[in-house]
Amino acid sequence: MRVFVTGANGFIGSAIVPELLNAGHQVLGLSRSDEGARSLIAAGAEVHRGNLEDPESLRRGAAEADGVIHCAFDHDFSRFVANCEKDRRAIEALGAALAGSDRPLVITSGTGMGNDVPGQPATEEIFNTRHPNPRVASELAGASLSAAGVNVSVMRLPQVHDTVKQGLITPAVALAREKGVSAYIGDGLNRWPAAHVLDVARLYRLALEKREAGARYNAVAEEGISIRDIAEVIGRGLKVPVVSLSPEEAADHFGWLAAFAGLDLPASSAQTQQRLGWQPTGPGLIADLNEMRYSDV
Repeated sequence: MRVFVTGANGFIGSAIVPELLNAGHQVLGLSRSDEGARSLIAAGAEVHRGNLEDPESLRRGAAEADGVIHCAFDHDFSRFVANCEKDRRAIEALGAALAGSDRPLVITSGTGMGNDVPGQPATEEIFNTRHPNPRVASELAGASLSAAGVNVSVMRLPQVHDTVKQGLITPAVALAREKGVSAYIGDGLNRWPAAHVLDVARLYRLALEKREAGARYNAVAEEGISIRDIAEVIGRGLKVPVVSLSPEEAADHFGWLAAFAGLDLPASSAQTQQRLGWQPTGPGLIADLNEMRYSDV
């Protein structure tokens, strides 16, 4: 297939591009800059100039492709609600270009959308349309397109990691360096799921090739790692104390990250692994955090 990839120069997208190319697909990567275009060409991909703020550029890219992987997202969490709405508009634009065909569109969401009972692992068959996380807008847009006959599937992401980046844990490391302590809230037993970036890239490819309309996949290798365990390995890496904060102290310490730091978000990928034959093989989150060069971060 000729695959249009948004976010092709991003952390996950830059792993998806070689995964697709090595499997024999062609890649048309979205780039907003000359530097990004050069990186895509060097990787063996074609370049489509545009950005998330230009829906017409997204429609043109999707129109030129046999399938689309949409993993671009604006990660400025100070504008999280606005960025989730921007993602909704991007999904609508991509879907408009694919309407009337069976060409697959794989969009991106978070594992939390599959959680309906606090403390229970999120699962693929659940879509909590009332979820308080604004990212629900992405899946609502996908569901609307699916109802209109577009071949949409959803990739739900946990904390995606290697030894350089680890999702929301990356700003937690920066915060621990700034504050001089690595913190968690309460007993720190709330959990975040995780998966290595190369495993996630492979799963995107498998989902695209499966072409299963309406499918939801959880890109989860580890169901849940406690925030206390994460804080402890960060503390060792930075050589700073590890402390427990009360919920009242957390808002001041964590800033925007406080909205996530206390959440218990376990997630299962049992159905995903069975349906796509996906077996994660990459290092675990704690292993990658242990191997990170904290002096370079």
